[in-house]
Amino acid sequence: MDIKLVLQIVGVALGLLYLWLEYRASILLWVVGLLMPLVHGVLYYRSGLYADAAMNGYYILAGVYGLVFWSRRSKRRFPIAHTPLRLVPTLTVVGIAVFFAIHFVLVRFTDSTVPVWDALTTAASVVAMWMLSRKMVEQWLVWLAVDVVTCGLYIYKDIPLTAGLYGLYSVLAVMGYLRWKKLVIRNS
Repeated sequence: MDIKLVLQIVGVALGLLYLWLEYRASILLWVVGLLMPLVHGVLYYRSGLYADAAMNGYYILAGVYGLVFWSRRSKRRFPIAHTPLRLVPTLTVVGIAVFFAIHFVLVRFTDSTVPVWDALTTAASVVAMWMLSRKMVEQWLVWLAVDVVTCGLYIYKDIPLTAGLYGLYSVLAVMGYLRWKKLVIRNS
């Protein structure tokens, strides 16, 4: 069996588990979030998606951060909440800066055939992951944008099972957003 196919199958299984745990706002998502990037990192590197591959190193670090951050707070003291409007400009500037930095590296130092899309999805993922670590409802909207673009990118890069996973992520991001909005109202 082709290694890319094996990596896709394992990655899809871990990805589905991760998303289910995220939807439920379970701290266990961070445990799966430490394993999944190892699989996806290898897959993306083998597919020439260098920023996505490197992004998985960030996901591992973010997984450790999220696990520690969530475990130190009770649900009562650390509820799901909307993104404070005062953070939106900062998150936007950070996303743009990360995009340009990644794009520069991809164009200058790699043979990437998709530097704009790879940098865009990676930069938005950095922002979304931080928002997730803080239990911000709108992280689902950022993930939705990332998932839609990534689905097309992975079809283009010939990793169809993983593209299918991101297509499913797109649908589930809408469901997660609606669920977390209800949880904010219920916990108010």
